[in-house]
Amino acid sequence: MFKEFKEFMMRGNVLDLAVGVVIGSAFTAIVTKVVEGLITPIVSLIVVLTTGKTS
Repeated sequence: MFKEFKEFMMRGNVLDLAVGVVIGSAFTAIVTKVVEGLITPIVSLIVVLTTGKTS
């Protein structure tokens, strides 16, 4: 039973899918941090400078 499972897991499409999921989740985390740490403060600063409102 383990042999069949190992053969199934070693097929290219299953490994490609697993790698894609891992890369996708890492990319999601990176994009979230860039937006939270860089884009949101810049947009907030622009809004404060143009409207004078802080909230």
